[in-house]
Amino acid sequence: MKLGFEESQSAYSSGSQSARAWTEAWVSAWAYCPHCGNAKISSFPNNSPLADFLCTSCNEEFELKSQKGKFGTRVVDGAFKTKCDRLAASNNPNLFLMNYDLKSLAVVNLFIVPKHFFVREIIEERKPLAITARRAGWIGSNILLSRVPESGKIHIVRGSVVREKELVLAEWQRTLFLRNESPETRGWLLDVIKCVESLGKRDFTLDEVYAFERHLGDLYPGNQNIKPKIRQQLQYLRDRGFIDFVSRGNYRLRS
Repeated sequence: MKLGFEESQSAYSSGSQSARAWTEAWVSAWAYCPHCGNAKISSFPNNSPLADFLCTSCNEEFELKSQKGKFGTRVVDGAFKTKCDRLAASNNPNLFLMNYDLKSLAVVNLFIVPKHFFVREIIEERKPLAITARRAGWIGSNILLSRVPESGKIHIVRGSVVREKELVLAEWQRTLFLRNESPETRGWLLDVIKCVESLGKRDFTLDEVYAFERHLGDLYPGNQNIKPKIRQQLQYLRDRGFIDFVSRGNYRLRS
């Protein structure tokens, strides 16, 4: 996998247009499908309202967002209603997030957030545009990366180093069970996974996860039984092979 862009792609006077051309051409030339391993993904027609790329082997769809600096806790996205409708569709896209360096004209980081990590709970509604704006009243959205667990951020390139394809494909397969669940169920699972990951260790206890009771209660104010819900999610994750039950009240994250 070559990380550099082709300089011949910079046919635009606008820096942002050039960057878009570089990054999209790079994905078409070098990115592979993490779902089936197909060595090439194809571009959708320009300005497609659905996605940027398609794997013609397994029909997975992909959206690309790129920028010079690392992504923070939020990623600016399009119209809020359109995004929510897209999440409800069966063919909602996976998300490629790319950081690039303009001096070297090369990819620095590329990771993918699988579509089963996209639920309504990680989409934030922005304030409507002011009445003085050209699109007055338009409501955009943000993707809250801070609510996506680390297991939902699968790196293909990290710090200008290409990771082994077999590792990427294995990490992708590890969480595919989430696709079988409703968006509401997935939301709870993702938040509990994030709580477990934030402990920063493989072995953890039920009491340690109970410590997030107030945090989860703030996320789901309509639920008055947070601790039973936590136990339910841990049991589900155990049954799907994401964590192991070690002994009463003790668990281990599978690597």
